[in-house]
Amino acid sequence: MDWLNVTAEQGLAGLFFASFLASTLLPGGSEAALWGFLQLHPDALWPALGLATLGNTLGGLTSWLCGRFLPRWQHLEDLPQRETLVRWGSPVLLLSWAPLIGDALCVAAGWLRLHWLNCTLFMALGKFVRYLFIAWVA
Repeated sequence: MDWLNVTAEQGLAGLFFASFLASTLLPGGSEAALWGFLQLHPDALWPALGLATLGNTLGGLTSWLCGRFLPRWQHLEDLPQRETLVRWGSPVLLLSWAPLIGDALCVAAGWLRLHWLNCTLFMALGKFVRYLFIAWVA
């Protein structure tokens, strides 16, 4: 089991990259990476939560950016759900951590040209709460 001898620094770097990749359109399990890291290094809870949240939020912003540069195939005024999307806006990104819909929400937020700072704050909050729950379980 020598392969489990991962320093906290190596593990944190790996956790950051796993969290980033898991939040893009690539599949990944950042929750399992966080859980495993905390099993090996329970004393590094807050750095792990911070880096996992940062990496996952930056991955969500990458998806937002991809959506931002998608061409508009129709005018936003013609979308039947436009009022609903505009009404909920950035706060819907509290669900950006959710499997299957989270990436789509980030891309849609960029495509709808929702403000990046508001999107970032709601993404980060939702992702942090999810990771905090994983850490509590671990």
